[in-house]
Amino acid sequence: MEAERKDKLLMEQVKTAVIGIGNMGTAHAVCLAEGRIEGAVLTAVCDIRTERLADFHTRYPKVACYSSEDELLASGAAQAAVIAVPHPLHSEMAIKALNAGWHVLVEKPVDVRLSRARALCETAKKSGRVFALMLNQRTNPLFRKAREIVRGGQLGALKRSVWIVTNWYRTQHYYDSGAWRATWAGEGGGVLLNQAPHNLDLWQWICGMPISIAAYCDVARYHHIEVEDEATIFARYANGATGIFITSTGETPGTNRLEISGELGKLVLEDGRLKWWKLSESERDIRFASQQNFVTPPCDYTEIKPTGEETAHAGILRNFVGAILRKEPLLSPGEDGLCELEISNAAYLSQWTGNAPVHLPMDTELFDELLAQRAAASAYAPKKSESLPDGVYSRRWQVNW
Repeated sequence: MEAERKDKLLMEQVKTAVIGIGNMGTAHAVCLAEGRIEGAVLTAVCDIRTERLADFHTRYPKVACYSSEDELLASGAAQAAVIAVPHPLHSEMAIKALNAGWHVLVEKPVDVRLSRARALCETAKKSGRVFALMLNQRTNPLFRKAREIVRGGQLGALKRSVWIVTNWYRTQHYYDSGAWRATWAGEGGGVLLNQAPHNLDLWQWICGMPISIAAYCDVARYHHIEVEDEATIFARYANGATGIFITSTGETPGTNRLEISGELGKLVLEDGRLKWWKLSESERDIRFASQQNFVTPPCDYTEIKPTGEETAHAGILRNFVGAILRKEPLLSPGEDGLCELEISNAAYLSQWTGNAPVHLPMDTELFDELLAQRAAASAYAPKKSESLPDGVYSRRWQVNW
């Protein structure tokens, strides 16, 4: 019986490979290799840099190493792939893995171009495989509660949202540490493509998608880079509500504050707390029914502190494995990545067209053309050697208040 139980457990383990073992990919690989994800076993890693493979092999000699994704996929060494290569290669690698019959989890963003990301999602639909995205901040209990309140109608019709998230501070050394960083050809963008996808995703996950975007994306305002390190986005929603999103890697001390105003009150998420002001009746009703010039409507105040754990990257990995083994609903389906990517693509397109409003769904052909021009003039050139990743999940990759 014990032998049968072990055989069953082995059969229920998803053989998983990590493609791209830079900082993020190595952290995922180590998490899997050390058995922190129940139901998954790391069987292979893949990277074009031989020094990374040699270092990983020294630490985990039982894990197969491949220098080509084609060789890995042909080997049948795994059933699922975690894609952690540079952003412009996400769709290309994921499509290959899906076409090989593998389940796929892609690091954020799903791609740098909405057109390619849509093609990836179509491939995923046809494949019948599990397709997820590493939107790890969706595991934060405060954001999950805010979504429940807003999407459940407890805030009423939305009026405005303002998110100031400027605590993504980075030094010049950070940008110099990887040749692909902060280049149009290597990374595909700056703070909106690297740091802020989590926040852009949560913004639309909670408040819904806007119908138009106008933006100012300031290139090299604080650093010697060729992409934006500060951005301000103005959004308009179908019901007339507005939204403002401000982010930067050049401010310290930074702020992480999300305020959402509706007809039935207001939410503020800041300092690890969710503050909720609840009106006893709709503001619209008060506005037109009151016989006074100035009123201060009564409201109930609730302060919510997180009662659950932010499981972060490991939580998304567990959910991905659970979806494969037990058909658990995905917390971050791959297709959801189209929403935040369309917001950032539209912000760039607005910047490139005189800061004009861009109506959604956006013109992907024009965006692709203008991005290609910037990539062609990019200074990106791969370095022969870079520091080896340590495989530790950095606190900066989770929610920081």
